[in-house]
Amino acid sequence: MKVEQITETEFRKMVVTSSDRLNKNAEFINSLNVFPVPDGDTGTNMSLSFASGAKYVAESTSQNVGDLTQALAKGLLMGARGNSGVILSQVFRGFAKSAAKKEVLTTADLVLALQAGVETAYKAVMKPQEGTILTVARKAAEAAKKAKDQGLDIVEVMKATYEAAEAALKTTPDLLPVLKEVGVVDSGGQGLTFVYQGFYDSLSGNVREDEVHKPTPAEMDEMVHAEHHKSAQGKLNTEDIKYGYCTEIMVRLGAGRLVDQKFDYATFRNHLAQIGDSLLVIADDEVVKVHVHTEHPGKVLAYGQEFGSLIKVKVDNMRLQHETILEKDEEENVDDVHDNELAGDYGIIAIASGQGLTSMFQNLGATYILSGGQTMNPSTQDIVDAIDKTKKEKVIILPNNKNIFLAAEQAAEVCDADAVVVPSKTIAQGMTALLGFNKDASLEENKAAMTDELETVISGQVTIAVRDTTIDGREINKDDYMGIVDGDIVVTNPDRKQAAIEMVQRMLDEDSEVVTIIYGEGGTKAEAEEIKTAVEDFDDELEVEIHQGDQPVYPYLISVE
Repeated sequence: MKVEQITETEFRKMVVTSSDRLNKNAEFINSLNVFPVPDGDTGTNMSLSFASGAKYVAESTSQNVGDLTQALAKGLLMGARGNSGVILSQVFRGFAKSAAKKEVLTTADLVLALQAGVETAYKAVMKPQEGTILTVARKAAEAAKKAKDQGLDIVEVMKATYEAAEAALKTTPDLLPVLKEVGVVDSGGQGLTFVYQGFYDSLSGNVREDEVHKPTPAEMDEMVHAEHHKSAQGKLNTEDIKYGYCTEIMVRLGAGRLVDQKFDYATFRNHLAQIGDSLLVIADDEVVKVHVHTEHPGKVLAYGQEFGSLIKVKVDNMRLQHETILEKDEEENVDDVHDNELAGDYGIIAIASGQGLTSMFQNLGATYILSGGQTMNPSTQDIVDAIDKTKKEKVIILPNNKNIFLAAEQAAEVCDADAVVVPSKTIAQGMTALLGFNKDASLEENKAAMTDELETVISGQVTIAVRDTTIDGREINKDDYMGIVDGDIVVTNPDRKQAAIEMVQRMLDEDSEVVTIIYGEGGTKAEAEEIKTAVEDFDDELEVEIHQGDQPVYPYLISVE
């Protein structure tokens, strides 16, 4: 019997399945980042973005599929993080516009919605590039139409959609040379493929537990630690914490005196899901790692022992931790919003991470510092909230990261204030842009003047390589330090200081006047002084400044003006 339509029940299941698929494979998608820097976060961004959409769907009481597509699109829009999350939100924005007011989705409705999603996503990107998520979306929609025209039912159409997405994903390295050089497919395209895979599996009843990417035990530790620290605990009340103990265990499967069950991933995960939330289960053939919030940590430990020996146990009382966090937030965040005299009647939002960078932006005129940057891309909703907190009618947003730009643009569109985005791609550009601000000028005049300032600074970043790779013919070894200048890797060196010195040398020209060195986590003031001395040896007329930024990921941020 052919399946002719997607009902409200089926659509809800599709969304849940795809959200779960993205969550389980987020780290695998992250690993496809072209640059071997410790900030590959496409999978995290897409997973969190789609989870926001799934939350809106779950909260909707409508029995109309069209309404649920609107909820999914709204949730994706407000939860969108990073460029990949924003583009994904645009795919489903178009999907929702096409499906609006539909009580159920027929095969024809589904095909039209997929096509509308492609059109909206392409329009949302200023310079659409093939070999990306856009290609995957387009090829998948084309296959859906072809399958529909052949008279296939809606399950087979969704299967054709997913398989075409998978095939298109494999061609992305042929369309983007850098992907071929590094030996990966497009990470955003991979994320969308998982979404369509989830849709098909939900409609067909197909189960793919064995196909979930299985990281190494070392990767498990990193994933669980990162997952635990993603939530914005400062927004909760301590009494709202339903499950009070953050419990982590690692089990060596098949070992131990209490083993009486053969490990099955689905059974194991489903059991733990009944006694807690925030569950993350990662397994390979030898080890399973668990993170769960529960009121009964003892039950988690005992259950783990039924499958093997406990080789790691960690239990934290989250209620006590949360009270400490709230106390710290109360101390640190009283002055989050500043009535900065330099800003006049404007609200100026700078996105940055690190107490030192926060102080520097405030001294330059920013009125609100939104914590974020590499590995911590704020969502559209986060930026809208920041705009609201400024309590200003005119707001300027400095994303300071190219992966935050699209989310900032979306926030500017949906917020109540008159907001503009100055497209700063680096911390240095954001700081330089503030030099072009005039509190007496109009919003558009300020945007133009501040955007012009972006071209006056060269931005350099020093960070560590997380894997061996080759980019633009340059061999990069894991744990080498890389000097990245305006997005291009120009230096690699196993010595951090030397990498920074060589990078600055590449950045200097006869017009260079000021070099600013900002040291963060992994860097030191003493080493920054040594870098300063080496730079002055290049040209004793250069003015070299050193500041403490406290930024993560990059030991040194260095700019040349």
